[in-house]
Amino acid sequence: MYLIIRYYTCIDNELNIVDLSVDEVYGGSRNGNASDDPLPKLLGVDNGAGFRHLGRRPEITTLKLLALKTSFADVNWPDSLNHEDGIFIYYGDNRSPGDLHQTSRQGNIMLRNIFDEAHNHSVSSHFPPIFLFGNTGTYRDVRFLGLAVPGAAGFGGDDDLVAVWRTSEEGVRFQNYKAIFTVIDVPVVSRAWIKDIQADNAIDSPHAPKRWLEWVRGRKYSPLRSQPTKIVRQKSQQLPQTDDLKSYINLIYNSYKENPYAFERCAMEIAILFMPNIHSYEITRPWRDGGRDAIGTYRIGHGAGAIDVEFAMEAKCYAMGSSVGIKSLSRLISRLRYRQFGILVTTSYLDSQAYRELVQDEHPVVVISAVDIAVKLKEQFGHLDKVRMWLRRI
Repeated sequence: MYLIIRYYTCIDNELNIVDLSVDEVYGGSRNGNASDDPLPKLLGVDNGAGFRHLGRRPEITTLKLLALKTSFADVNWPDSLNHEDGIFIYYGDNRSPGDLHQTSRQGNIMLRNIFDEAHNHSVSSHFPPIFLFGNTGTYRDVRFLGLAVPGAAGFGGDDDLVAVWRTSEEGVRFQNYKAIFTVIDVPVVSRAWIKDIQADNAIDSPHAPKRWLEWVRGRKYSPLRSQPTKIVRQKSQQLPQTDDLKSYINLIYNSYKENPYAFERCAMEIAILFMPNIHSYEITRPWRDGGRDAIGTYRIGHGAGAIDVEFAMEAKCYAMGSSVGIKSLSRLISRLRYRQFGILVTTSYLDSQAYRELVQDEHPVVVISAVDIAVKLKEQFGHLDKVRMWLRRI
């Protein structure tokens, strides 16, 4: 099956009449300036920002729709979309020291207001549809990521919108919002509904999507889930590509390159950052590890009904130019017992042959490579000094 992507480049004649299809790319003109932006014609919003709106801001009752656009390229504010579960993480618009809510476009106030309304479980008489878009890197073309609603199944009112701390380059601490959205199972948004939204008739429109109405009226989440194809990550996809992210890996590597056994505990703590349900673990003795640097249990469920699944971990503190090969991977796989899974943590990357075998043979091994570590440390701790403090506590 081939994915055919159509580009809508004629603003005056097409963008204001087409439907919005998930993962479709919509392009504007090619003038090289703000007039290339397709969103004003697509939805009637303004141009030039990541947080757009139609209607009077910031109150929910006066907002007709919101359009959130991301580049997915800001390592300080790592917006992300998980295609498997439909969860979209979006950071607010306070990017420098100052009041959390006093931003020029009032984006954080609007985030606060829509999540306040989402936490109110009474039937909403008015709620602005939220459209998600991602940059494509070509002029100002955008990809439609889907129709979203605030929150997600399993997230409470204290979890789906949180104020996170960051430190500026000048060493000043400040806060910004981290918001959790669900992309709902609406593959196509009709132009007829968009016109009704613009006329302030989103909920009562006969064209309103059923899944969206189910959330508005009953807070029922119906995420758009997409099972991934088997992907063999290339070297460039496993290594950090910016100097900023490389600095995190260099810090880890330089801290442990002379003592790889000490890295095993660090690797275990890194794994816990990715998998907080790791319940218990034990670092194995160097002369008795049998191909496993640590063993432990991962807890599934809660309370008396929970179960523990065993895992084994292999840690490789390598320079980014040195790969983890098939021998090391096979060593870990061969030691996995029935109903166990493996975790490979490395400051470098898994070579293509080993990765291909891992994917094709469906071995139950989680790969945490250099870029994964760097992005997680950046998101978790921010400044390198905080990472150093974390390392001293390990």
